[in-house]
Amino acid sequence: MDASRLADALSEAGTDGYLIDASQDDPDQLYLSGFTGPDPFLSLYADGRTHLLVSGLEYGRASRRSRADVVERYADYGYDYGDRDDRLDMYAAFLERREVGSVSMPPRGPIGTADGLRERGIEVVVDRTGVLEELRAVKTDAEIDNVRSVQRATEEAMATAEDLIASSTIAGTDGNGDDSRTRIGSDEEAIEPGTLVHDGEPLTSERVKTAIEIALLKRGCALEETIVACGSQAADPHDRGSGPLFAGEPIIVDVFPRDKATKYFADMTRTFLRGEADGTVREWHDLTHEALREATDAVEPGVTGEAVHEAACAVYESAGIPTLRSDPDTETGFIHSTGHGVGLDIHELPRLSPGAGELEPGHVVTVEPGLYDPAVGGVRIENLLVVTEDGCETLTDYPIELEV
Repeated sequence: MDASRLADALSEAGTDGYLIDASQDDPDQLYLSGFTGPDPFLSLYADGRTHLLVSGLEYGRASRRSRADVVERYADYGYDYGDRDDRLDMYAAFLERREVGSVSMPPRGPIGTADGLRERGIEVVVDRTGVLEELRAVKTDAEIDNVRSVQRATEEAMATAEDLIASSTIAGTDGNGDDSRTRIGSDEEAIEPGTLVHDGEPLTSERVKTAIEIALLKRGCALEETIVACGSQAADPHDRGSGPLFAGEPIIVDVFPRDKATKYFADMTRTFLRGEADGTVREWHDLTHEALREATDAVEPGVTGEAVHEAACAVYESAGIPTLRSDPDTETGFIHSTGHGVGLDIHELPRLSPGAGELEPGHVVTVEPGLYDPAVGGVRIENLLVVTEDGCETLTDYPIELEV
């Protein structure tokens, strides 16, 4: 962490310290403390040091594993898990012991802590600059290695999904598209023609997601959800997908897991199609691949995220396809931004979108152009990049193929 930037932000705000009351689920808390506490705890940055206040249950682990300079426990303040006022009295005493009379706190609060400290004479200023999110956006070499590691696991999971789709047969054909009945086990079953079949059962979005999750667990990663969306479902960029997968329809697979040890995310999307793509889907995939290349070529220090987004838009617009830049009301075509930062949160700074600011070395971003129309389906391709001193490095090492 670049503590000098945090100190400068406190100087501008006129406060003595930066205070967070949250659990590890808050990425700013995890970043400032370096501690994976499942329950809310206090982190304070003041006088160039990070101080933690945790329960007795977490004290030993926080002392060993956090990056804090000072760790204290509730018992140091005589707190025995009393009511809300007792807890706030402890918080105020924790600050007063460090001669901190004013703190900056993030906008998300909690408001009860902020108001309680104000009632006890502590000035609380809301940090509207998002200073910790800006600090988190610039990754150290160690953080980039953490992202790189989970990206490798993501690629293994993607390969698992692709293999399932590629090795499926197609109901109503000989398995590869020729016109004959597919046998399901020893009997012919009434499976809708065109359905992908694997091990005698329809291949569903849910089956592919389960296979992805198992592959990630084997690599020490986990995810709460993923996207395996086929056909018209893929026309909604955030539809998670459900039910059977079909031949001849694009299948968007978007995997964004978190390493269970380091807590860093990765993010990757590919679009697969079992069988033969029609002309529109093939054109869309080719255009999206070109948009990915053009946007990637635009990534370098000093270039704005808006300029990267515009590079992707230009590819689609030159082909006569609407984007939100050319038509803010469009519901088809390129209907989202080009990318976002990835780190301790799956969506963080910087943005590759209209109005986004300059990129810096150490920024880790996705580049994920896509096209969507319920009449066609959806196509999206996503790589993960890190901005370097003289350009960018693509962290994703996975082929881009539509037909499998």
